Amino acid sequence: MKEKKDSLTYKAAGVDIEEGYKTVQSIKKEVESTFDSNVMDGIGSFAGMYALAGYREPVLVSGTDGVGTKLEVEFAMDRYENAGIDCVAMCVNDILCHGAKPLFFLDYLACGKLEAEKAARLVKGIAEGCRQADCSLIGGETAEMPGFYPPGKYDIAGFAVGVVEKSTIINGSNIQEGDLLIGLASSGVHSNGFSLVRKAVTNYEEKYNGHIAGELLVTPTKIYVKPILGLLTKLPGAVKGMAHITGGGFRENIPRMFREDFTAVIKKGSWEILPVFKYLMSKGISEEEMYNTFNMGIGFVLTITPEAKDAVIKYMENIGIKATQIGIIKKGKKGICLE
Repeated sequence: MKEKKDSLTYKAAGVDIEEGYKTVQSIKKEVESTFDSNVMDGIGSFAGMYALAGYREPVLVSGTDGVGTKLEVEFAMDRYENAGIDCVAMCVNDILCHGAKPLFFLDYLACGKLEAEKAARLVKGIAEGCRQADCSLIGGETAEMPGFYPPGKYDIAGFAVGVVEKSTIINGSNIQEGDLLIGLASSGVHSNGFSLVRKAVTNYEEKYNGHIAGELLVTPTKIYVKPILGLLTKLPGAVKGMAHITGGGFRENIPRMFREDFTAVIKKGSWEILPVFKYLMSKGISEEEMYNTFNMGIGFVLTITPEAKDAVIKYMENIGIKATQIGIIKKGKKGICLE
């Protein structure tokens, strides 16, 4: 008589669907805390639905991004929630550059072996990011991929959709010579350049001026949505262009505001360089490379009319955001000039 073989199961192949169910149950309250009255269905549906109302000529604005290799540092420092905030920030700050209000967000989480507790912490951070951005987390995907991702490794990405009235889109088309550049303080390195960071920093427990290096590095990306949308309402027409300082630092991102050939003349020393950037420079990264890779303490840049300068700076500082004139727009080759 032939011996009966054990049947092959999904769990035996490395995917535990029970852990997935546990994750969904543990994140339900966090996800629902982001819902507004326009969300039309709850967690668990095949697709998220969001009603669009109250606009005359709505233009949908979308963006997608991930956290990149900052994840390695965050996981090493046990800061899973921070990774979730970063994921939201990288998407919503991008669509904000055109004056769009984020409406909803979707996340994608991939791993080799799902651990419900860690996955729930990641989603908890995503929900917190959505609350900071005043948008709803209406869906997502958790992919368990044994043999593809090593155990303990997670990747996370997101997708945001926002809306702006066609008549109020900010695209830099009316920027002119003499307009001012206002920099808004960052919270730290944010979520780009970490392949270079990880090359330079090999001990996250190392001390620098009383700080633990890893703690400086994992500070979540600042979400600028509420401050900027408030400013656009308070001072209509004052802001002509906006740039989110992400990968490529100053040199790549600031010129993305311009429709014509302008030079952004940036005055170094006009804002505070945060300790984390001084720490990275102490590791042998040149100043030029720093400005080409990181935000250097300025996470978001506005191009404004000169007459709006005092009002813009005062508005931001009244809500706790350090704002500084960091430069001016001049006619010339499209790009930046650091002085």
